[in-house]
Amino acid sequence: MPNGGNVGKFEYLVHQYLKGRIGRRDFILGGLQLGLSFTVLAKLAGPARAANLMDSAPAAPYESPVTKERVDFLKTKPFKGTTINVMVLKATVGDGLKYHVPHWEEETGGKIKVAEVPIETLHQQIFSDLASGLGRYDAYMTGAWFYGDFFVPETPYIVEIDKFLSDPRYPNWDPNQWLPSMRKLYEWNGKLYGVLFDCDAQALYFRKDIFSDEKNKAKFKDKYGYALANPPKTTKELHDAAAFFTGWDWNGDGSADYGLALHAKVNEQGFFHFLSLSAPYVVSPDNKYYFFNPKDMKPLINSEGHLRALEDYVKLAADGPREEISWTLGQGWNLFLAGHSAMEPTWGDLPTLAQDPKTSKVQGKMGAAGIPGTTDAFNPITGEWKKYELNQVGNTNGGSWHCVISSNSKKQEATYDFLAFMANKKNAFFNAANGWTGVQPGMKFEYLPPVGSASIDEFKAQGWNADDVKEYLTGYYSVLSAPVQEEYLRIPGTAEYWHELDVNVSAVLGGQMQPKAALDATAAAWEKITDRYGRDKQKALYQASFA
Repeated sequence: MPNGGNVGKFEYLVHQYLKGRIGRRDFILGGLQLGLSFTVLAKLAGPARAANLMDSAPAAPYESPVTKERVDFLKTKPFKGTTINVMVLKATVGDGLKYHVPHWEEETGGKIKVAEVPIETLHQQIFSDLASGLGRYDAYMTGAWFYGDFFVPETPYIVEIDKFLSDPRYPNWDPNQWLPSMRKLYEWNGKLYGVLFDCDAQALYFRKDIFSDEKNKAKFKDKYGYALANPPKTTKELHDAAAFFTGWDWNGDGSADYGLALHAKVNEQGFFHFLSLSAPYVVSPDNKYYFFNPKDMKPLINSEGHLRALEDYVKLAADGPREEISWTLGQGWNLFLAGHSAMEPTWGDLPTLAQDPKTSKVQGKMGAAGIPGTTDAFNPITGEWKKYELNQVGNTNGGSWHCVISSNSKKQEATYDFLAFMANKKNAFFNAANGWTGVQPGMKFEYLPPVGSASIDEFKAQGWNADDVKEYLTGYYSVLSAPVQEEYLRIPGTAEYWHELDVNVSAVLGGQMQPKAALDATAAAWEKITDRYGRDKQKALYQASFA
């Protein structure tokens, strides 16, 4: 605690914070100057309205919990006559956002206009609107890899949200509920800019029943000389299982099935599959750098480890339909959901979509685990291979799609209110438990004990099979909490760097380029992008991202 002379100052600081006159960041900085520890201050700086929380109220039928101040605020229909404009991704996550629009309008009296933009032009349209200064949109649904570009100008294109978080009139949500690996994607330089929505990572999903079948196990051991891993833990086990389950009718419907499903269409996020599956070839307890050498920003993407990973990726892709190189997300998922693929490394949409009996034949049959690891990894900084018992790497790969508020917006209060409405526990849990929203769990209240506070019954109320809940949340959490994590690139130009990788990996899968040539071409393109943005600036931002 502060010394006697500072007690009055601290009481005043607390009063200012609880009244919403200063934000969380200023409260913590002020407390540090008075002698308190950061840990103590972070706990004290939890949501200021926690003491006033109620489970429900008639004025807020779509929110739980809710503060008394919020209830009083809603009784005035505070945003009547206000219309906010939001740009969203034309995809499931966009549908998830649109679901909440009429509910927020009913509670607040405000109006929302939603513009849907396909992923191939979303980045361009966001930054065209921002750079023009026209302010046509109050908020943008952004992929987490867009973040660096928001901070290119001296005055950032987006606003931090601490000033809103401390005001109990807005919908209640607690950023301290985030799993640490996920919260980082919503922040920049220690400040919070994004409002909770999606929390992406890639895990391995597999048919628990098919892997447990005694006939399949015996047949696999006869062919490969070792027991079928359930689930595969190494890339060798993954390759062997994928090859084993490809080309014969293991589901008994009269047609040949596949070992692995992917989606690999350019500009449809297919490159994330390569990032996740290749990580353990390069990232390890001895090396955290996947994309660039932090000393000079020289690309690492054409290292020996990346090359071996891409060569293996080509072999793995052969264990699915040839058409998957032009498949979108949904097409890749459909193969698994229809019961024709034994495995799929992808996002948490898959097990949530599996709960819909109208579109899924695999409810109650889901297994989930981390992305398989390697027994040796290449350190691109030292140029050496090293053996490991098992080098398994976690990730936060994906969009982690969520909205940020434009600094050009003249309606920031109403805009934040809508975004926080979707982040409220009741709505956030609904999003994470229903696959059509495109949203995955990243908050503690979305996980089962001892990790979180959710219950099986809460998921069953949303149509979940109890065993699938346990499998999914255990596997997904293992990815987000893995001790070794693949970095998430967010420096300016990330969309350009990744587009080059996406195009070249796709060319390899299509037989138009050889793996080494593709990675060398990617590295050359990355050099030009880095020089255009400024090597020293990019290096400083890249190094800071590991702080």
